[in-house]
Amino acid sequence: MTTGSSISEHIRVVLSDEISTGTIRPGSVLDEGTLSARFSASRTPVREALRQLEASGLVEIRPRKGAFVLPLTLPRLMQMFEVTAEIEAMCVGLATHRITGVERAELLDIHQKASVAAREENFEQYDELNLAFHELLYRSAHNDFLFEELMRLRGRLLPFRRTQLRYAQRLHSSNNEHEAIIRAMMQGDAAQASLMMREHMLNAGVALARFMRATGDLAAE
Repeated sequence: MTTGSSISEHIRVVLSDEISTGTIRPGSVLDEGTLSARFSASRTPVREALRQLEASGLVEIRPRKGAFVLPLTLPRLMQMFEVTAEIEAMCVGLATHRITGVERAELLDIHQKASVAAREENFEQYDELNLAFHELLYRSAHNDFLFEELMRLRGRLLPFRRTQLRYAQRLHSSNNEHEAIIRAMMQGDAAQASLMMREHMLNAGVALARFMRATGDLAAE
């Protein structure tokens, strides 16, 4: 049975992809009625999806005018990835010494499945496993405040974290970077694990910038 929340999430993912890949251009107006017809959905899940897009910084909802797609600037995107890189690096440093045996086994299982998805160029499956990989690392730090902040930041960056995986060979390089993070954690080297995570997230930002430059979906400033 399809729920309102799953419909809303589907709409959000589709629109996020289309905005971040340039299919829907900056300045475009997303009309609730048009979207309702397109997705065969009521206005309620459409409205919720638009609110989520606004929270991610992709659109601006203007009363009685609709939701306007905002321009994406390279400096702003790089700032977001820089901040996330530092916080995730700190998280992995803590997780290196706090991760439980059960969590370690789950992390390896996720990575194994992600490796298969990368080899098969299965974008959707790798994207899902990538999110699971990072969220498990957040939990493995065993710091509730840090987890909440990372999930909030992830919500802001979610469309862009997904889009960067579309850059040529990014699935494979992302998976290799996960391997390096896991290796350092298993060796108990928190400093190296943090370094690898920081590099991983900054590489994701670079991949995103290159992909969006290629599609012409970045504002000049």
